[in-house]
Amino acid sequence: MKLQEVIDKLSLKALTDVEDRNVSGVHISDMLSEVMSSAQSENLWLTIQTHKNIVSAANLIDISAVIVTNGKIVPEDTIELANRYHVNILSYPEPAFKLVSKLIEAGIQ
Repeated sequence: MKLQEVIDKLSLKALTDVEDRNVSGVHISDMLSEVMSSAQSENLWLTIQTHKNIVSAANLIDISAVIVTNGKIVPEDTIELANRYHVNILSYPEPAFKLVSKLIEAGIQ
């Protein structure tokens, strides 16, 4: 599935310029070290983290998009860095578990 299709189906809010990428799987974690050791390329990464280090971790793993849940506000410096390194950051206003059920319904696991 393509990222833009996921954004449209789930009404996700793009915080960065969106580069449409393939999506294959989901990784949920708020620990950067765990993401760097366990996430896979083309995963969606669900987190509540908003600091600039999420951009580095997402770029290292080649994450399709970081989805910041719980309506957390992402600082402008994080968004600017993400745009510079072509990392997609999206937001979702509710907890990750609600988004996971919608992702499964959409066929992403």
